[in-house]
Amino acid sequence: MKVAIAIERIDAWRGGAETSTLEFAHLLAGRGIDVTVLTATRCPSPPDLRIELVATTLTPKPLRTARFAARAARRLAGRGFDIVHAITPIPGADVYQPRGGLIGETVARNVALRGSAGRRLLKRVLTGLNLKRRSLSDLEGRLLRPGGPVIAAVSGYVARQVRERYGDGPRVRVIFNGVVVRPIPPAQRAAERNQIRMEYAVPPGALLLLAVAHNFKLKGIPALLDALAAAVRTGWRDVRLLVAGRDNPVPMIAAAQRLGVGELVQFVGPTERVAAFYHAADVCVHPTWYDPCSRVVLEALSRGLPCITTACNGASEVMVDGVHGYVIERPDDTDALADRLLRMRDARQRTDMGVAAAALAPKLSMQRHVDEMIDLYRELIAERTTAPGAAAQPTGVR
Repeated sequence: MKVAIAIERIDAWRGGAETSTLEFAHLLAGRGIDVTVLTATRCPSPPDLRIELVATTLTPKPLRTARFAARAARRLAGRGFDIVHAITPIPGADVYQPRGGLIGETVARNVALRGSAGRRLLKRVLTGLNLKRRSLSDLEGRLLRPGGPVIAAVSGYVARQVRERYGDGPRVRVIFNGVVVRPIPPAQRAAERNQIRMEYAVPPGALLLLAVAHNFKLKGIPALLDALAAAVRTGWRDVRLLVAGRDNPVPMIAAAQRLGVGELVQFVGPTERVAAFYHAADVCVHPTWYDPCSRVVLEALSRGLPCITTACNGASEVMVDGVHGYVIERPDDTDALADRLLRMRDARQRTDMGVAAAALAPKLSMQRHVDEMIDLYRELIAERTTAPGAAAQPTGVR
């Protein structure tokens, strides 16, 4: 089977969608599938993948995605690919997998997190003037018409958004997101836990909360600081929060100080030791305004770390509230989030939740995700070969 994957940017540092695509492509190739990745990112081809550059650097930034889509489609035409799998929307794809979420929903959630009606209106107007957003929305809208590709939604949350925005026209298949789950020796986990807690001066016995985010506002860090402050006002001080990620921490540090929790919070910046931070933490808190299916929560759960997240996160679908952690409706429900933080003081409860979370690992694996995607590929190929006039139809971009 020959599969082409189209994704404009594949730098893993950019975020979860890019990291997931790389993991997926490598595992797909490991099943004996011939995988070609088309991207505008300059990077060498690893031994198991063929990476082809689709250059857009001479194009004005707002138009680069549209140029990438057009050039990728032309590059793929007539090359006999059995499946064209688009992460970035491109014409003629067989499968469209919006790993970062639907464009329209991403915009709507970014507007929703603005605190006042005036700010929401301003954001809506500015977004409407954003050429890149408009271009992406147009590309995606054309793909989601009846007769377009199968939409491989990474969660039921995304599938519902497709139906709410586009009706019953698009064909949707939920293939729940996954992460690479590797067994970690207990001695290594303990060593990493001790190292991180010592490095960041976490007092013995303190509850350590962890948040991992590259977009602090979208992932609910301001809401988390508000909730932490509310919890601390009850007299609880035996708690610390570490926030990992590459966003600018200065406004968040100022907010923490203003709320009276500045000495309880540290922003550690981007790190390649995320797994070690999971092992050091007692609870992962991800009060996001929008996540199609957060890798952070899947990774934390698979390592046996209880999570607190929101119903705005597709990853919450795998959780049972009160069993694997807690799911609140909205990140700006400060009372609810503060209450769940306070409940996590119970060490026995955290232990039980951690055991339940670790038991989810097989459901959260990228290997399972790849298996289900290959099944979809085979279905689409079988449909194509049995359709009337199939012998005359080329494979690849049509």
